[in-house]
Amino acid sequence: MKTILLPTDFSENSWNAIKYALKLFEDETCTFYLLNIYTPAIYHVEYVLVQPAQFGMYDAVRDNSVKGLEHFKERVKKEFKNPKHTIEIIAAFNTLISEINDIISEKHIDYVIMGTKGATGAEGILFGSNTVHVLKHVKCPVLAVPSGFEFEELHEVLFPTDYGVKFEDRHFIPIFDLISLEHTRVNILHVLDGYGLAGYQKANKETLKNYFKDATYLIHEVDKQTVEEGISNFQLTTRINLLVMINNKHSFFTNVFFKSTINQIGFHLNVPFLVIPAKL
Repeated sequence: MKTILLPTDFSENSWNAIKYALKLFEDETCTFYLLNIYTPAIYHVEYVLVQPAQFGMYDAVRDNSVKGLEHFKERVKKEFKNPKHTIEIIAAFNTLISEINDIISEKHIDYVIMGTKGATGAEGILFGSNTVHVLKHVKCPVLAVPSGFEFEELHEVLFPTDYGVKFEDRHFIPIFDLISLEHTRVNILHVLDGYGLAGYQKANKETLKNYFKDATYLIHEVDKQTVEEGISNFQLTTRINLLVMINNKHSFFTNVFFKSTINQIGFHLNVPFLVIPAKL
């Protein structure tokens, strides 16, 4: 049975990610946890030091959170009616990352699935700030679903790598849980840097090929372009359904996605993006 965490701010972007998750796992027995983080409108030292209930704020804000979650829960039941799926709700007064990591540990979460932008998402912005923080700090595979993306079967998966990660089973379990060995092709993309592969990179490449030996895969090597350009250009020639990266803090992953210029990088992601932590 899968356990999946679905953070929501009750925006249509978050609802779209919930729909994607329900369709992605429609044939599996799953428990989905709908999570909403709430913060009182007035939150300062004096508020924390006294009993919040005496102001009538804490209960009111929590009630609104629970009502929103119950509404989404009923919406799921009405629109999907899947007997294999159980929906639970969690309303929490906490920071987003702390709460998500606590739930991952407590509920043994397999995936966190969320929208790339929240209720205040602006056009031209690749990821909202909450999504960025979750991708960087959550100790669990995270699947970010672009606004308005309609579910597609996973026929073409793009897996960019610099072979800088010492690959382990836990890096690939989330991938093989999602893809079909018969109907999915994994496209391994490596951007050449002009220096060739170091010994450890060659070893990691062979390990990677061994993991995909029972799947259909192709290795693509491109040069004279950045990683961003490589991903963007690949999307122009092949209709991919999922982008997968391993978040190795010392690899190109960090350089591509977690700069101060994250929202001005050279391509706009228009497919779901699965990020797997290199280390837990």
